[in-house]
Amino acid sequence: MTTKIVQAQVDIDLKDAGEEILKLLGITPSQAINALYEQIVMCNGLPFEIKLPNKLSHDAIKELEKGGGKSFLSFKSMIDDVDA
Repeated sequence: MTTKIVQAQVDIDLKDAGEEILKLLGITPSQAINALYEQIVMCNGLPFEIKLPNKLSHDAIKELEKGGGKSFLSFKSMIDDVDA
């Protein structure tokens, strides 16, 4: 089998965390990348779904990032607030 080098820029913390998991699985980064490429070919696309949040979700996320939104001490208090 002829091979070719694939290079990618990856955040160092992400790389380290990913390689720890791969080590636990007993596979190398090269084996993981080969498996990903095989799945891409078999699925004719990425082997997982990538979604962007809809406008309502996007707006809610932005509001929370700005410190907005409500917090509740219990599920019941949240439901009571929704029903009010």
